[in-house]
Amino acid sequence: MLESLTPPKSLVDQVYDVILDALCDGTFKPGERLTQENIAERLNVSRQPVTHALAVLKAQGFLAQGRQGLTVTPVDPDFFAAIYQVRSAVEPLAVTLATPRLTKEAIARGRELVEHGRSVVASGDAGAALKADMDFHSFIYEVSGNPLIAETMRLHWRHLRRAMGKVLRHPGMSVSVWKEHGRILDSMIRGDTEGAAELMRKHLVEAYDRVGAMDTDNPSAS
Repeated sequence: MLESLTPPKSLVDQVYDVILDALCDGTFKPGERLTQENIAERLNVSRQPVTHALAVLKAQGFLAQGRQGLTVTPVDPDFFAAIYQVRSAVEPLAVTLATPRLTKEAIARGRELVEHGRSVVASGDAGAALKADMDFHSFIYEVSGNPLIAETMRLHWRHLRRAMGKVLRHPGMSVSVWKEHGRILDSMIRGDTEGAAELMRKHLVEAYDRVGAMDTDNPSAS
């Protein structure tokens, strides 16, 4: 049986990823004007893939069309709260489904992700810390065995990255995040389904509170 191949990312997708990373790590600030010319020059690409990437980001709500061109939108607190309402319902369910499905290989993978996350925090690499956080949660979605959970959450991670990026640039808060991840995984490994789900709920409440405490759109709050 032939297996399907994963095609390489198009130039548009690569440009999109670079711009989204810059939005999430604070390189591009809310209210900042973005031009095709400037981005194309900085990335050493033609304007066409930049134009397409910016159009996608605008459609997703990261950019808005103003009188002088495209500007970076602020994080919408109401939309962000709505995302966390969804997470609070879906992610404890993912933990509940994943706990009895943990294999030795999955446990080893989970521990590897937690250790990697802790080491990334120690390195001070905010971008890597954000990816490590996403990888840990994605691991639970995958082990849950329900593909709709991963698909549902993938729709929201792009927006979560913007708000969480600021939190994960703060060393003290990043350490707390990985302590909580470790406790969730330990509870899952023990087979404590209810306890692990409750720890995930508490983790999400803490995560939401951290973002609010960091004042995500105030550069001076970093």
